[in-house]
Amino acid sequence: MRPGEQKYPHIFSPIKIGKFTCKNRIKYASTEDNFNCENGFVTNREVAYMEAQARGGAAIVTTQGAYTDPKGEGKGYVGMMGIWDDKFIPGLKKIADVIKANNAIAMLQLMHCGRVGGVELDYTVGPSVVPQKLPRFRPPQEMSKEKIKETIREHIDGARRAVEAGFQMIEVSGIVGYLVSNFISSYTNKRTDEYGGDIRGRCRFMVEILEGIRKEVGPDIALGIRLVTDELLHDRGGNKPEESVETMKIAEACGIDFLSITAGWQESAVSVISRDVPMGNWLYLAERVKKNVKVPVTMAYRLFIPEFPEKAIAEGNLDMWEMCRPMMSDPALPNKIAEDRQEDIVPCMACNICLARLFRDVPVTCMVNPWIGHEREEGFGYYGFDKVASPKKVLIAGAGVAGMQAAYVAAKKGHDVTLMEKSNDVGGQLRIASCGPFGDDEFMRLVNHLKAQVDKSGAKVQFGKEVTAADINAMKPDYVIVATGAANKKPNIPGAEKIVDGYDVMEGKVAVGKKVVLLGDMGVAMSIAQHLVVKGGHEITIVGVAKKFGTDINPSYVWRVRKKLKEGNVQEVSRSVPVAVTDAGVVVKTPEGEVTIPADTVVAAKPESNRQLVDALEKSGIKYRFIGDAYKPRRGSNAVNEGFRAALEIDA
Repeated sequence: MRPGEQKYPHIFSPIKIGKFTCKNRIKYASTEDNFNCENGFVTNREVAYMEAQARGGAAIVTTQGAYTDPKGEGKGYVGMMGIWDDKFIPGLKKIADVIKANNAIAMLQLMHCGRVGGVELDYTVGPSVVPQKLPRFRPPQEMSKEKIKETIREHIDGARRAVEAGFQMIEVSGIVGYLVSNFISSYTNKRTDEYGGDIRGRCRFMVEILEGIRKEVGPDIALGIRLVTDELLHDRGGNKPEESVETMKIAEACGIDFLSITAGWQESAVSVISRDVPMGNWLYLAERVKKNVKVPVTMAYRLFIPEFPEKAIAEGNLDMWEMCRPMMSDPALPNKIAEDRQEDIVPCMACNICLARLFRDVPVTCMVNPWIGHEREEGFGYYGFDKVASPKKVLIAGAGVAGMQAAYVAAKKGHDVTLMEKSNDVGGQLRIASCGPFGDDEFMRLVNHLKAQVDKSGAKVQFGKEVTAADINAMKPDYVIVATGAANKKPNIPGAEKIVDGYDVMEGKVAVGKKVVLLGDMGVAMSIAQHLVVKGGHEITIVGVAKKFGTDINPSYVWRVRKKLKEGNVQEVSRSVPVAVTDAGVVVKTPEGEVTIPADTVVAAKPESNRQLVDALEKSGIKYRFIGDAYKPRRGSNAVNEGFRAALEIDA
């Protein structure tokens, strides 16, 4: 028995789902990735991604959702795989085969995206015409009874094809505003026929799908469904909690073998899966369901570390730990936990760049996993790097996440790496960001992970050492990677000496008065403002040249940040620049003229790249590359991914 299996005995105990005995209690959850062809055919890229998930150690590996109709009304993502015709079976079989070849159980998910579908159409379909709350989606059309029956048949036919492709388990998606959930919810189902009315009528669509699939595939195929335990649509007439529980009971009566439960819709006006939701937050919903059903219950959503599911399973409040984003970040997460190597797990930051990419109709990327979508590609080294034939002497300036990522990858490839950091700590701006509220302390999980990898890689680390031209001339490296980040530069205006650094504000290094003016218009300024709102006792104004502030913040977070700032009565002065700082405050040039904004504390909150080494590197003739914020101030995803690619390019 491996050490992690002893440490987490409930997670690594077997469980029976239908007629299948699962080797542990970990299920890789379905997630879209846009890796497939736009016509629905499976690509080799998708197969390679699923292979990585299967090799990672989960007992059950679920495909992304497959849309079931030829018109594409159920298609919510451009790279979503199809299952509406037998022609898709060979591609689907490749996925089933690669999952089973790696000692995991192959599960396929059937998904009709309903009111958030029709990605290539100018309409969506649903039980009733209820206007969309999210502007990116298309207007819905009401389904006729004939259309409903046709859609049910398409799900059943999809299940047959899944079995023919070799899948052992089938899951129907009924979450986040997809079609099954549209019928179940009182928010979107206003029908008065047998497919509407009370909760049993609204569940009829689900029932006919589940019963039809069970009859089609027989008892040897495990069948389950993903359902919403709390829609979080109380502000617009969504289901009551007791109605959601009744939905679970109705599904169980259809002969399912497991339930996968979630919370919230895409249209919910509260946080569900972002970092401001504490880990383990939704486990009370699993406990509620477990009291009402007998089939095994699986759950995802903010269960990123094993302590939470281990305790929940031990207490009988959960049966399986389900993950999508944490295993997108690191498919090998189950094996690393089993081996008690948690410092080696690439930790999900719940940044939701994956979702942002999906909603922009492009393949997903990951803030922390540069390998995603490249698992089989030569040179990316997902399954281990070959040592380079001619190791280079590499100097890396800066031990933020970009520099650390570059250092450990370059060292693993066999290069002689020296990493210099002017401070006495690692992490750079992500360490500073971890001082923020609403779960931002989780950023230290990534900082600590990268530090552990650097330590194990053999790279030499020097603290308290800022790289200078003299260092470059003395070391004579073959390659220099500049990851010196960015600094909040004070504007060159009268009174600039009164301005304090926004990073010092975040770290509590300076006293902040009651009236605060932040100079900056992007995510850094808004994050500092949010930090001060939570601390309380401040009157805050943000001044910036942009027309709209915070455009660099992920869409999954920007609306939450704006909400917090509005609640904190933060004022925004846009299309404006500071021209002086006086004892009275900040003199600001606005489109309407100059005004003075009262301020006890003026904060520089707009980073500019640290590029002091450019001249020295140009004169040296040494190959070099600027990465992360040293190239241009952006987000953590850019830093990690550029650090990775810079390391690959050393020997190119």
